[in-house]
Amino acid sequence: MAKMRKAVLAVFLLSFGISLHAQEVTLRHALSARNLDTLSTLVVRFNAAQKGKGKVVLQDIKSANDGRHLPHMALLDSDDSITFFGTLPRFKPLYQAMKESGVPLDAAGMYPQIAEAMSEKPGQLQALPLGLSLPVIYWNKELFRKAGLAPDTAPRTWHEVQTAAGALNDAGIACPLTSSRFSWVHLENVTTQQGQPIFGQSNRVALNGLINVKHMAMLASWYRSSYFRYYGARSEADARFLSGECAMLTGESSLYADIYAAGRIKAGVGSLPYYEDEYGVTPGNVVPDGAGLWILAGKSKEEYKLMARFVAFLMQPEVQRDWVKGTGYLPMTAQAIAALRESGAPPAVLDAAARRLSIRSDKPRLKSGALLTRLRDNIGEQIELVWRDKISAKQALDVAMQRVNAIAIKQ
Repeated sequence: MAKMRKAVLAVFLLSFGISLHAQEVTLRHALSARNLDTLSTLVVRFNAAQKGKGKVVLQDIKSANDGRHLPHMALLDSDDSITFFGTLPRFKPLYQAMKESGVPLDAAGMYPQIAEAMSEKPGQLQALPLGLSLPVIYWNKELFRKAGLAPDTAPRTWHEVQTAAGALNDAGIACPLTSSRFSWVHLENVTTQQGQPIFGQSNRVALNGLINVKHMAMLASWYRSSYFRYYGARSEADARFLSGECAMLTGESSLYADIYAAGRIKAGVGSLPYYEDEYGVTPGNVVPDGAGLWILAGKSKEEYKLMARFVAFLMQPEVQRDWVKGTGYLPMTAQAIAALRESGAPPAVLDAAARRLSIRSDKPRLKSGALLTRLRDNIGEQIELVWRDKISAKQALDVAMQRVNAIAIKQ
């Protein structure tokens, strides 16, 4: 009798197109608030469209305590691999997973700056660049007003940042300036702004040139003068700015969505400052970075097919529109920009984004992966010693480059 009931149930489910053995893939993430709401909504839409042929299940990193059970996908900055997995797992390149699953992936249709961030070679996307940002500066308008500064004017240059930090310090602001994503903002992007190569002779990472030493030494002097506060190498400083504690923050453009949603402070956002007295400076020559949707290796053929369909879903213009509006991350394609334009997004902002993202890099850049993770980890370790006056800025950068390049040679 029990077998009969199971058979009848199976026929009933199949008649509605529901498989008893539908594929299920897990997507691990560290999102919260608006970003999580946006992703959850999109996952529900995708699962509904599958009509029982498979589904994506979200897994918060906080609930993933068993490192032996790896997810199928992860939305993460590659710097956070250890936090996500407790190890460095193998990833399956996205372009391979899509090709083997027979699902088209138009990497050529992505903005060059977006695709380059996660491609080893043209057309070979390692991950879907879903959560990228540009480096910017934020300022708290009320604290600027308190310090006698123009509340609606962004500091354009590092010298203007210093002037503003001095005024804020004099006005009793304990944290005039802080920064998240330290290496990306203050080494990688300051270098590209000044037209300096990230790689030197023999393809060695060379983020210890004159401009790097100058900039780190200046930040060290600001740190000693209480103009600059440092809370960690990653995104620890974001909360300090969002709370109103810090008056200026250099960090990710996507944070503006959180600032707007929280409504606790009135903030402005401007382009990353630059050195106006340096030869060859191109202030807008900054490179995006952030989280990608990575696919883990060692899964089944059917699981990869489901993941490939999910990636294709995320690439749809209307899905991209909803994702960008909900999270503040950069759009991946011109079609996404068009969808945003139709939804009423500010044309000037969209035009500026399209121009910046359309520029092709003329110099090799650091890509997401183990080398970049180790670079940022080493910078984080060494810069802590600079703040404590244990070593000079030059010594810190030299040691970090020696360690990173020694690792790169062994690979």
